Amino acid sequence: MAEILHSNSTFLRPAFFILTGIPGVGGAQAWLTFVFGPMYLLALLGNGALLAVMWIDSKLHQPMFLLLATLAATDLGLATSVAPGLLAVLWLGPRPVPYAACLVQMFFVHALTAVESGVLLAMACDRAVAVGRPLHYSILVTKARVGYAALALALKAVAIVVPFPLLVARFEHFHAKIIHHAYCAHMAVVELVVGNTRANNLYGLALSLAVSGVDILGITGSYGLIAHAVFQLPTREARSKALGTCSSHICVILAFYVPGLFSYLTHRFGRHTVPKPVHILLSNIYLLLPPALNPLIYGARTKQIRERLLATFIFRKGQF
Repeated sequence: MAEILHSNSTFLRPAFFILTGIPGVGGAQAWLTFVFGPMYLLALLGNGALLAVMWIDSKLHQPMFLLLATLAATDLGLATSVAPGLLAVLWLGPRPVPYAACLVQMFFVHALTAVESGVLLAMACDRAVAVGRPLHYSILVTKARVGYAALALALKAVAIVVPFPLLVARFEHFHAKIIHHAYCAHMAVVELVVGNTRANNLYGLALSLAVSGVDILGITGSYGLIAHAVFQLPTREARSKALGTCSSHICVILAFYVPGLFSYLTHRFGRHTVPKPVHILLSNIYLLLPPALNPLIYGARTKQIRERLLATFIFRKGQF
């Protein structure tokens, strides 16, 4: 393995790449499994519990909770696409990843990230209708429309992310097999190719700005409508209640976009000032922290889900 790691030869589309994890942290890398391991466990248990509760309780088969179920399923997929390989690299050291498996992981990581951003936008629109047009909510927001929205988000993510692996697959030669990253991120793989990568760089930048930028603008506009509707309510109690229905969603938005913003800024503008291990660490936190926090936020702050979880726990405890 040591011979492979120090090889600087040019390869004709290697059969595998080698993921190194977080370079530059030495023996501390293994200790990071005690950070990311619990995150992944929380993501599995929390989102699994949310999906189970919403599946069992017919009272939760409402548009708002169907959007939440879509978010939970996306979080499960996103965390699982990254965490098993990440934990293996951190604990066991550099490991080989087949070329095709690397491209598949690249697709799912970026596609599920795009889906999650779109779901957050859909949830913001849902809250805008609930607060601004409460009497028409059941007519404007239906289970069928939520289903169509989820399908549209999935198809959009596939359409815009498929070019990532295809743009990499067009290259025949690579100057190294070693990916200095914990997963097969698009730009981390592009750094290894021999050839003109201008199209990859431009598409990656355009996609980041288009997807996240449009979604953030849509979320901002939705909350502008919410604020306008809230300030027109006659009493302070009514305003507090209306804002309370959005508090969980605001927390989830912050959990997703704040780490993502730091990761993006350090990659695009801090490449020469921010150490690479910091950037890689931030990118992994960006992918694993929201799936771990989202079920805690909604489980603790949403009355219907909290009551159902407590009822299930008490019932099972009573059986013993």
